Amino acid sequence: MAPTVAVYEVYKWIKRERSEDEALEAVAAMRKTRIADLTEEVALTAADLSLAHGLPMADAMMLAFARENGADLVTTDSGLEGLPGVLVFSKKTTR
Repeated sequence: MAPTVAVYEVYKWIKRERSEDEALEAVAAMRKTRIADLTEEVALTAADLSLAHGLPMADAMMLAFARENGADLVTTDSGLEGLPGVLVFSKKTTR
């Protein structure tokens, strides 16, 4: 599952850091999963998570989507480290 806010975040980051073509490829891969729209319930949960943990809107929304669907949130965002149900991986890669 990919929430719509994740599509935004992934496209923006890859376009800025790499290229528009690579960003569009990433979005195409995300479309192979279910794209989840923002519901009122998820929005309210995200607001509560943001207030409780000092999270930015997009991070709180993605965590709320994960919890709504009984899934872990897998991210490279170190700002989410230590929260229950969040797996943080390093952005550093070896070449």
